[in-house]
Amino acid sequence: MLIGVLAVAAAVGLVAVAALLFRVLGRGTDDRDPGGASAGHAGSMLSSLFLLVFAIAIVVPWTSADSARQNTYAETQALVEAYWAAAPLPAPDAAQVREGLREYARYVLEDEWPQMAAGHLGTEGTARLESLRARVTELPITTDEARDARDTVLERMGDLSAARRQRAADVGTALPPGVMLLTVLTGVLVVVFPFLAGARPRGLTLVPVTAMAVLLGVGVYLAWNISHPFSGGLAVKPDAFVSALHEFQRIPEGH
Repeated sequence: MLIGVLAVAAAVGLVAVAALLFRVLGRGTDDRDPGGASAGHAGSMLSSLFLLVFAIAIVVPWTSADSARQNTYAETQALVEAYWAAAPLPAPDAAQVREGLREYARYVLEDEWPQMAAGHLGTEGTARLESLRARVTELPITTDEARDARDTVLERMGDLSAARRQRAADVGTALPPGVMLLTVLTGVLVVVFPFLAGARPRGLTLVPVTAMAVLLGVGVYLAWNISHPFSGGLAVKPDAFVSALHEFQRIPEGH
């Protein structure tokens, strides 16, 4: 924050020094025209700055939402693979492990997903996975087939835990600090700049100015609306977990 304030102060100071120096040296001419070189240069640079910040405010959340969506499918893929791998475990352990996986998927879908819009995961999900993993580790194994199945289930559950940690990171994803504030600030400056430069639009000339202001407002709102990967217009839906629960129903018992 301090560096930002110092940068702003340095920029203002540079303008003041340059204006004073050129006045003392007698270089240049007074520029009071709203369409003059000073206003034109400042206006184009301000528009470029707004477009740069606005692009960041759009691209970063879009990329984050796409990555979060792919990660949810990776998580459910590990979940389904663990469900398949549990089949050779001795009875009734196989059914219990599969039921634990189903309960985890239902918990994420029904209880945890609504919390993710607020920027955090539920505390129970990790405990469920750790408990199920410990149960699988302690299973009494008497055959090589069951041992291989247990090792595979544990491996898939390791992938599942890693994917869950990635989802926790995705939930906490946010724009770089100050980006939305700078987007709003530059948007406001773009709208009021003609007035600051000395122009006084009248009559039909107010129509394009008003249209620009409306479109800029809509654009800033959209940028804010998609700023979180699990809420707003680009919110990642729990489709992957819905599909996993449907796939569980299609997998025969004992397979």
